[in-house]
Amino acid sequence: MCRISMENYTYIVRCADGSLYTGWTNHLMERVFAHNEGKGAKYTKSRRPVELVYWEKFQTKEEAMSREWHIKQLSRVQKEALIAQHNQKEDEPL
Repeated sequence: MCRISMENYTYIVRCADGSLYTGWTNHLMERVFAHNEGKGAKYTKSRRPVELVYWEKFQTKEEAMSREWHIKQLSRVQKEALIAQHNQKEDEPL
């Protein structure tokens, strides 16, 4: 049986009001677009536009969901540090 590799992402978007929203998806840019169209999450619907500020790639949905949970446990200061660290790295293009 051939297994199709699917990428899974944990991501953070910065909302127009400055708040941060963390989620996971297997279609990163489509998900950000959906947030900006008001079709993403209830939280981001009234806080548009959103900007993608952080992402990590995982092989499995379970890994991405676990990372999402762990990021949601961080304080705002810790999330901002994570974002700053991410922005200093040279990530591969999406």
